[in-house]
Amino acid sequence: MPPPRYPVGADAVIIAPFPDGDRVLLVRRGAPPPGWAIPGGFVEPHEDLPDAAKRELREETGIAIDSLEHIGAYGHPDRDPRGRIIGIVFGARLSAPPAVTAGDDAADARWFPINELPDEIAFDHRDALLDAIEQLCCGCCDP
Repeated sequence: MPPPRYPVGADAVIIAPFPDGDRVLLVRRGAPPPGWAIPGGFVEPHEDLPDAAKRELREETGIAIDSLEHIGAYGHPDRDPRGRIIGIVFGARLSAPPAVTAGDDAADARWFPINELPDEIAFDHRDALLDAIEQLCCGCCDP
């Protein structure tokens, strides 16, 4: 019996310091389902998971990054209204905030204070954001 085939997504939570506190980078989705989301997208057949997250981050925000750490895997059957999609989330805490430019399928890209996340967050990305903030900030952030 062949194994089931589910799409796999790779996302990148990026946190950076600002004068008023740490912020996280989110993109406004340009395609349904609507909302703010962690930069990311589907893994190509030839890609390793962290490489896919780096590519999606670069395409959607203009940020090129060398290193990401694994945050978690998200696979609840109802996490995405388009169907069963497995999400692998990576993250990084930068020493300074780079400029961002929305691109690819992102309608906007913006830094949000980690304690003022928007209400309209797509998928289960709020859970992934909170996990990443806890892991990447080691108590130095105030979500």
